[in-house]
Amino acid sequence: MEIDITQFFLDACPRDYSASIAEIGQDAAKSTWQAACDDAEDYAAFLDTEEKRDAFRDHLRGFGAWDDDEIAAYSQTELTALFMQMVSGDMRDASLDAIDPDWDDYERGAERGTYSGRICRAGSGDEFRVYYYLGD
Repeated sequence: MEIDITQFFLDACPRDYSASIAEIGQDAAKSTWQAACDDAEDYAAFLDTEEKRDAFRDHLRGFGAWDDDEIAAYSQTELTALFMQMVSGDMRDASLDAIDPDWDDYERGAERGTYSGRICRAGSGDEFRVYYYLGD
């Protein structure tokens, strides 16, 4: 499933949701999680259907970091915040930003396995969209 992340890609500061201790200090995890939870309502459309939420829950299961009960217990806000953190991490890892994205580099890096390859673009101009792929 592809989730439209265009608004986030164009407007958000991924570092607010995904930053290391070296970048912002000892409370990096707490700070980025709080920021994502605080802003989750702004990006509620990411996971606005049960189908999207289920696809994201399935995606989370693949990491093995959470058990089924934990994943099922996540609120809409928590799911959206975690999704925002995941997208932010992938954007930062690939140095993708709205100002000057190097899509050719990203696509080459994804083919090599350097980047996740979960972010993709479609269209141009007013039709430009950015998506995040959930699946195998």
